[in-house]
Amino acid sequence: MDIQATNFPARDDSDPDVAGLELQPDAGVQHCLQLLSDAGLRPTRQRLALGQLLFLRGHRHVTAEGLFEEAMAANAYLSLATVYNTLNQFTEAGLLRRIAADGIKSFFDTDTSVHPHFYLEGEDVLVDVAEGLAFTRIPEALPGHEIARLDVIVHLRRKRA
Repeated sequence: MDIQATNFPARDDSDPDVAGLELQPDAGVQHCLQLLSDAGLRPTRQRLALGQLLFLRGHRHVTAEGLFEEAMAANAYLSLATVYNTLNQFTEAGLLRRIAADGIKSFFDTDTSVHPHFYLEGEDVLVDVAEGLAFTRIPEALPGHEIARLDVIVHLRRKRA
């Protein structure tokens, strides 16, 4: 998939061949533009490219390194630092949820709802727990505080034979 979200020629009304021509991005780009706009983010080339990879492929758990590799494969040449910065911006804007699975590696979840995860140790894979996990009681917040979110990560490893 080549990311070419912003490769639309600039409109130049002085050119008779394009005067009045309004090029429209495809539905996927429009969706990303709307997500960014709703989140109060300016639709830069980098944000659009990464937004297409993140939000047009269904629910996903990604790492910055994995998304960087996808971007390179899609000919969206970005630095790893840009990928990290954009993921952090998307998280701050509420478009992603950061999951620190093992204290070292962070995953970014496109499903921002409260839901538990399995982390497959040794495989570096994060998977949603199927429906059915229920909490009957969570602790009260400390005085003057409120619970911002609840993260539940169940660490799994392969059984030893």
